[in-house]
Amino acid sequence: MNGLIDIAELSIEELDSLMDVAEDIIANPDKYAESCKGKKLATLFFEPSTRTRLSFEAAMYELGGNVIGFSDGTNSSAVKGESVADTARVVGCYADIIAMRHFIEGAPFVADRNCVAPVINAGDGGHNHPTQTLADLLTIRREKGRFEGLTVGFCGDLKYGRTVHSLCTALARYKNVKFVFISPDELRVPSYLIYEVIEKNGIEYVECSSLDEAMPRLDILYMTRVQGERFEDKAEYERLKDSYILTVDKLKNAKSDMIILHPLPRVNEISVEVDYDSRACYFKQVLNGKYMRMALILKLLEGAAGHGISADAVRPEPLVDDAKGKFVCHNPKCITHTEQELQQAFRLLDAEKEILRCKYCEARAK
Repeated sequence: MNGLIDIAELSIEELDSLMDVAEDIIANPDKYAESCKGKKLATLFFEPSTRTRLSFEAAMYELGGNVIGFSDGTNSSAVKGESVADTARVVGCYADIIAMRHFIEGAPFVADRNCVAPVINAGDGGHNHPTQTLADLLTIRREKGRFEGLTVGFCGDLKYGRTVHSLCTALARYKNVKFVFISPDELRVPSYLIYEVIEKNGIEYVECSSLDEAMPRLDILYMTRVQGERFEDKAEYERLKDSYILTVDKLKNAKSDMIILHPLPRVNEISVEVDYDSRACYFKQVLNGKYMRMALILKLLEGAAGHGISADAVRPEPLVDDAKGKFVCHNPKCITHTEQELQQAFRLLDAEKEILRCKYCEARAK
């Protein structure tokens, strides 16, 4: 492992190994108290965050390391026009490992290609959030004891919910997993996820709009916030923001051992009364996220040991473009639209159907 941009980069064996380390950290915290002594984590957060940023910082401090960075992109040289690639190469001269959150999709990928220090994607727009998925997986393992054979319901914003996309990708590799997607038509799970992850892996799934109807069959209910910051049309957000609200009354038809997850922050999609239900596990997710980030930092620094850091350490080769002809990514939030010097590149997903995907943000080419 050189960095972590997409949860799909990790095999089941690597996921299990990270969870095993996290479990050992929980059981033996003193054993890891100086594991990162003399190491520095840079937190580059161009987008607001509470849990993810503080979780990374707490993880590094509890491993005995130090933290540098910023929590607001307006305090960085980005306001002067510095590219993500240049920012990554500069910060890579100061830090041993980087956690980056960015509102532009594909930004951590660009940083990873231009920096010798390992880069962790701490969330890029509505694209990916792999370390939240690590928190989700550890919570599921600790609460349910398995991944195989579970029916997982995802409710709310499934279109822009990067945590949903990442968790689906991870769980799709386990046997006999079933998905229930609960959302209004406007916020349905993206077609690429259905085609490339779910159908490709032979996952049984259902799309519906009723949480009440779906509830009795679920082993896990993954609630999500309708994210106002992802909408270009604010009127549409106002219309959809209260589509699903989980209350104690709605849980009457749920399994007694179902668990409720939420990546947080919540607004009003889960009633505060639900917090007192034994099935509510979203604050356990927060704590588990810290332990999984500790395990990930250890693993990445172990892989980077001995590489050294220098400004000339990384000069990335141009991305190979599998497309025939001139294509431009149609995703307005893709980093190729904000950093024009990037060479647009696509990878071929299906030759017969001529399906291409952007190598930066993974949007389908039209």
